[in-house]
Amino acid sequence: MKLIALLIGLLIERLATQIFHWRRMRWVDRIVDSGFRQAERLANWPALIPVVLVAIVLVMPVFAVIWFLGDALAGFAYLIFAIVVLFFSLGPRDIGEQVAEYCKAVEEDDDERIHHAAKAIVEDDVPADPAECTRCVEAAVCVQANNRLFAVVFWFVVLGPLAAWAYRVTDLVRRRAVFTAARDGEADGSSARIRDAAEMLHGWLAWIPARMTAVGYAAAGHMDDAMAAMRAPTEDRDATTSERSEKLLARVGVAALALQDRPDETATERAVRGAEAADHLVFKLLLIWAVIIAAMTLYGFTQ
Repeated sequence: MKLIALLIGLLIERLATQIFHWRRMRWVDRIVDSGFRQAERLANWPALIPVVLVAIVLVMPVFAVIWFLGDALAGFAYLIFAIVVLFFSLGPRDIGEQVAEYCKAVEEDDDERIHHAAKAIVEDDVPADPAECTRCVEAAVCVQANNRLFAVVFWFVVLGPLAAWAYRVTDLVRRRAVFTAARDGEADGSSARIRDAAEMLHGWLAWIPARMTAVGYAAAGHMDDAMAAMRAPTEDRDATTSERSEKLLARVGVAALALQDRPDETATERAVRGAEAADHLVFKLLLIWAVIIAAMTLYGFTQ
């Protein structure tokens, strides 16, 4: 049943782009902001406590449906419920659609659209230098694919729709905490504390999927380079759990692409080729995961 729900959910993810705006869930921001305001009154408490409480509040509706329906949530009813929860857990935007927007902007040489599209993929400021921006986008596609897709699929398969939604909730809380801290600036220490706590919580849930995704990139791409990048020593002792996972995904993903600059290639062609190669790597890994999950279902490891 999980496999059927997963396949239908991923099919909707790829084809139903006109309804993606439903997943933005602006109403969640009001709940998170309210929770953050309450957290300011608990300045002596560890910031992780109010962050976890806000996440629990957002997870409760899905938990309540599972609890109250009980045995009635089986068969076709479970399938529909799982598809709906999975749809809202993925994203919030399709990485393939964003890559297509970025490539179109690059081909049309629209600097403003290129910057906007690249920033949407990276979810941060992007370098002004075109070559650095190209590399940044390639790495970001590999990172965001785990955050928006593979980690959700992992928790959905392992623990079901509730776990997939719980993961997405921690990401929604993290995104809002990062936005709030950037808006308030360095003057507001409570916002920075909440941001760090939200990133910590999300980083914990992303840790295992990130490493499985990194191994998957090696299997789906250039294995020798990817494995070498995975084993390469790094100087990130002071980095957070989330930062270490993102650096691993970026390093291994880019290595798995094994892209070489071509002497007769323009900067535009290189940017498009790199972004499309990263998106293709993600799609190949998704197929690999689908085959593995199907085999696990066939042999009774998952339902």
